[in-house]
Amino acid sequence: MVELSPQQMQIIERLFEAGFRQIAIPPYESALCMKKGDCAAVLAAVPGGGIKLLAPPAYLVEGNLSVKLKCGSAQVFVWKKKQVDATPEKLKELESFRRELAEILEPPPKQ
Repeated sequence: MVELSPQQMQIIERLFEAGFRQIAIPPYESALCMKKGDCAAVLAAVPGGGIKLLAPPAYLVEGNLSVKLKCGSAQVFVWKKKQVDATPEKLKELESFRRELAEILEPPPKQ
């Protein structure tokens, strides 16, 4: 993993304080993967001090990042051949995860 700046370490500390935990997700073992509940995101250090999303946050299916697809009139989260219904509760959890992560990763306003 890349050495993090003090500013990046502060962001990581804020993520931990908010309940996010680092996990390893194949094939992203060398990236910074953060999980909270049943959702996860792959992050990367930004030259100059920040941290950014490498891909949109995803719902975890069997511990792996899924994609949300429309299946007939329903939505599902899919990883390989496994799928999980994208229930309103799961969609709400993913949106809450996305919002909270964005707030923490957003750089503080310049003073």
